[in-house]
Amino acid sequence: MEKVQRRARAWLLGKTRPMEYRVAQLEALGHFLDEKNILDALASDMRKPPFELCCSGPVLKRAFLMLWAFSQVTQLDSAFIHKDLYGVVLILTPWNCPVHIVLMPLIGATAAGNCVIVKPSETTKNTERLVAEALPCYLDNDCFAVVTAGVEETTKLLENKFDYIFFTGTPSVGRIIMTAAAKHLTPVTLELGGKNPCYVSDNCEVQNVARRVAWGRFFNAGQTCMAPDYILCSVEMQEKLMPALREAITEFYGSSPQESPDFARIVGDKQFRRIRTLLSSGRVAIGGQTDEQECYIGEDIRA
Repeated sequence: MEKVQRRARAWLLGKTRPMEYRVAQLEALGHFLDEKNILDALASDMRKPPFELCCSGPVLKRAFLMLWAFSQVTQLDSAFIHKDLYGVVLILTPWNCPVHIVLMPLIGATAAGNCVIVKPSETTKNTERLVAEALPCYLDNDCFAVVTAGVEETTKLLENKFDYIFFTGTPSVGRIIMTAAAKHLTPVTLELGGKNPCYVSDNCEVQNVARRVAWGRFFNAGQTCMAPDYILCSVEMQEKLMPALREAITEFYGSSPQESPDFARIVGDKQFRRIRTLLSSGRVAIGGQTDEQECYIGEDIRA
């Protein structure tokens, strides 16, 4: 693929190695976050509330931490660890945080002096288009590129030799990524999620726990890999926690969460139907309402 070959040539020429070049690219990424259309794209894809873009806070902090590290690196000269760049890096991102999880590995790969190809998720089409159109306006196109692709095109993309691959997504796709990487002995970072039980002890402060669980569970409409999946507690604590959770949900999203501007939507019909199928288990204690036309699933808590 020409896009891969062009970045490989730039890396072999050493274009990304100078510290000044890396700093300039990190600063450019900071300017990308000023794009006004980011909010519009996220709202179109999953009605993501503006305040949830606070996820970009750690992204900016990481970029500035990298800049600070560059400024400090020459002040110590007695001992050091030498780390070299990999080369051409491929970043494959998911749909649940389609801006945040593009930028986090991109910042690290850029700071290290690599060339990068980003493949945003095709599920969040508006954000995919934004990244494809806007990001190249800020970065050096000799060293950075965005590829928009479906499953078939991504499979062909993986046939190319990369020097490192970042992937965030499901275990089933992770196996495909690792199989493709193994052909070239390419090192990979796979972030594949998992289960997140939440233990609540009998001597905790119930209102604080309820607010934290409600925030963690319903942030991004629950579509994060770190959302609490289930609570482990005593029967006595359950009797205290249920009304506290109901109160916290009302505090965050009002008496009618479907009308709240602060509650996102499920990303698409396929995911909506999958989640709705899961709702057949357990006894509904709070929420559980669904609206297929809006891809809305209310705050669902089951006993």
